[in-house]
Amino acid sequence: MDWTLDLVDRLARVVPGGYAAGDEATTEPTALAGLALLTQDRIDDAQIAANWLAKLQADGGSIGISPARHTPCWPTSLAILLWQAVERATGRDKYARSIERAVQWALAERGRTRRRGPLARHDTTLAGWSWAENTHSWVEPTAMFVLALKAVGHGRHPRTREAIRLLSDRLLPTGGCNYGNTIVLDQVLLPHVQPTGLAMMAFADDELADPRIELSLNYLEQELQPETTTASLCFGILGLAAHNRHPVDGYAWLENAYRRVLDQGPGCYKLALLSLAAAEQYPLSNVLPTGEPK
Repeated sequence: MDWTLDLVDRLARVVPGGYAAGDEATTEPTALAGLALLTQDRIDDAQIAANWLAKLQADGGSIGISPARHTPCWPTSLAILLWQAVERATGRDKYARSIERAVQWALAERGRTRRRGPLARHDTTLAGWSWAENTHSWVEPTAMFVLALKAVGHGRHPRTREAIRLLSDRLLPTGGCNYGNTIVLDQVLLPHVQPTGLAMMAFADDELADPRIELSLNYLEQELQPETTTASLCFGILGLAAHNRHPVDGYAWLENAYRRVLDQGPGCYKLALLSLAAAEQYPLSNVLPTGEPK
């Protein structure tokens, strides 16, 4: 049996789900699972995830990290992506009001800014999105909201464009990025695969002249290995796929990662990421509206 078919069957059985086997259901793994199930045309299963998220939406439009924890609200971006993807797959606007409220919340939410100072070289005046309310903007949540806003046709919105500038600002001189700092006390920080992959996904469908994007893609190709941890491997492959770059051995690496996950006890989060990466379906490829300006 094709390992990806076995994977998606296992994934469908644990939705809504959490980060590890037996964990409580949480919003990020569930949203990613819904997106992954759509790549295999498991629309009914994906709608289980979408409906579960819709029930958790707060009056103000945000989605917390779990039914019991209503903040922080960065998973709102992933809920938007899933709802939009389900609507495109079904041709129905069942989640239109949920999307509208979530987008309104996202556009009003801003990471904390401050005047530029001597300690950090990145531009602290730019606003993206943060992991938690009233904190600094960081790469991963900002990339997720860029993906979500592009998906619903807001690729040219001022908030999206500022976020793209922020992500570009956070790229390191030799490529790649980390959580969101670049040079601190004259020390160049190290890049990490997962945030770099997410940033590359956010840059897709933009024609930026920044040479560090090419350097970042090269960094991903150099760093991905058979032993790369599951989440980093998946985000790295997705970031490359968003720019039509595909590691020769990437599919085999994902299969090996799946075998490791089975040995550990598969949770919803890793199963979802593996399914997305195996299909090379970075989220925008499912949900970007036709004619979206670049």
